[in-house]
Amino acid sequence: MAWVILVFAGIFEIIWAYTMKLSDGFTRLTPTLITLFFMILSFGLLSFAMRTLPLGTAYTVWTGIGAIGSFVVGIIILNEPITAMRMIAAVLIVSGLVLMKLSSN
Repeated sequence: MAWVILVFAGIFEIIWAYTMKLSDGFTRLTPTLITLFFMILSFGLLSFAMRTLPLGTAYTVWTGIGAIGSFVVGIIILNEPITAMRMIAAVLIVSGLVLMKLSSN
């Protein structure tokens, strides 16, 4: 169950990162409020998952989900560039996440 909670925490991290971008430095009210809501929710779920998962594993997976998810959102929604170097970096992050998950069994 902790892994499911951790995945949701990571998904909520993607949402708050995206809405933080939309907030334009916290100058736009609605995106700012959405950012704060999902930050609190994401951190709360991360904290709950850490009750049973090791700190290093939980935090690494949470940030990895957020990083890869934000990377994909940036490409798909914000039209950020897709370069070979960025794709290699993303593959390395995903590889690290898989290894972290496998090491925690």
